[in-house]
Amino acid sequence: MRNETDLRGKRVLVVGLARTGVATALFCAERGARVTASESRGEKEIGADVARLRAAGCALELGGHRAETYLAQDLIIPSPGVPAEDALLRAAAAAGVTIWSEVELAGRFVEGRVIGITGSNGKTTTTSLIAHLLEGAGVPVILAGNIGTPLIGCVERTNKETIAVVELSSFQLELISAFRPDISVFLNLTPDHLDRHGTLAAYAGAKTRIFENQTERDCAVVNADDAPAAGLAPRRPRVYWFSRKREVEQGAFVRGGEVIFREGGREEILLSVADITLPGAHNLENVLAGALAARLAGARPEAIARGVRGFAGVEHRLEFAGEIGGVRYYNDSKATNVDATLKALEAFAERMVVILGGKDKGSDYRPLRGPLGEKARVVLLIGAAAGKIEEQIAGSAPLERAGTLERAVEMAAEQARSGDVVVLAPACASFDQFENYEHRGRVFKELVSKLAGRAADSGRPQAANAPAGQV
Repeated sequence: MRNETDLRGKRVLVVGLARTGVATALFCAERGARVTASESRGEKEIGADVARLRAAGCALELGGHRAETYLAQDLIIPSPGVPAEDALLRAAAAAGVTIWSEVELAGRFVEGRVIGITGSNGKTTTTSLIAHLLEGAGVPVILAGNIGTPLIGCVERTNKETIAVVELSSFQLELISAFRPDISVFLNLTPDHLDRHGTLAAYAGAKTRIFENQTERDCAVVNADDAPAAGLAPRRPRVYWFSRKREVEQGAFVRGGEVIFREGGREEILLSVADITLPGAHNLENVLAGALAARLAGARPEAIARGVRGFAGVEHRLEFAGEIGGVRYYNDSKATNVDATLKALEAFAERMVVILGGKDKGSDYRPLRGPLGEKARVVLLIGAAAGKIEEQIAGSAPLERAGTLERAVEMAAEQARSGDVVVLAPACASFDQFENYEHRGRVFKELVSKLAGRAADSGRPQAANAPAGQV
């Protein structure tokens, strides 16, 4: 264990009882802490987890948060959805209460090595790819973090032989103290979550905390093609660059249709670019980063090439949802910021019907104007951000207000022509109409499936729904 903390008898407050908060409260209670869980929702909204928490001995403070509860703790673990600048957290910190994120606590108990992946876009694809490559190389892998399973819930499965591959958001990194990945991966930096962090500098500061506890023995994988990320490369860990545009002195790059790994003046071929089945230049970058991290973790080139050939991508990330009447539908619900949507637009040469909108995160949508003007047959706007998006991209492409995702899919089917691509790439968070981006993506796929069913019943030419896996 890296820096195990004795929780016995400690007064621990867990703020927020979503998936991460529940896992954290149970973890601390199992280790002898005096746990209080505070949640703004009521008991009925939380559901079955209430009984589990009470059975574990956790005290529950439901329906709101009390300042005196915060001040009476030794340690507070807020869920990722709770901002570090929350007034109650700030008051507790000023009173000397320790405040950690869940990954900080988990990192003190994890055994084996840790690979941490952050960046504005591509985290889930790259994290999944690294785990896939290492698993194919025979390494026992734990896949955790912002990708869906809290790291705190995986601690018991770790040992000296495992590698925990952890997706890390800015929300998780902003409250670390000693968390240290053996290999850090910083994919890119574009404006995101400015509604929470306030400024790009503050957002970048949270992201780069992934490097701060690394030592000279550790590795940092950084995108040489992304100027904002490259400019934040650390000094202490050994930096390995990845680039699809030029050769790098140490790291991974593309030459003659092959991905080359260079270290200490020696080179080896990791894979062929033709092995990559995922569309778009951004996915070439994700594969470069993933293959490089896997190689640094000990995977052999032949295992990496084999793993990349067999990697189908991840759900909600340019996921093929079906083809109807010669029109292909893609679910890119994970595109929750402008840069991710730009990458989705760049991935296709065909004319497009694009579905944009949701909950605004303080984004500037004007960079979408050029690509939409070149490729979009029509842009369908949904959700709370529709007005702002319309104002900022007006004149670039035909715009129509759809309001809901259901209506947008219907309108897309009416306006798309054979050979077109319909893409849900919202550039926004989902919380105005959906639980999360996964919920939004599942609803989109269900709507496309129903559309295909109706087309089949009507006798219109149409193809089968998407097969298992993604493009």
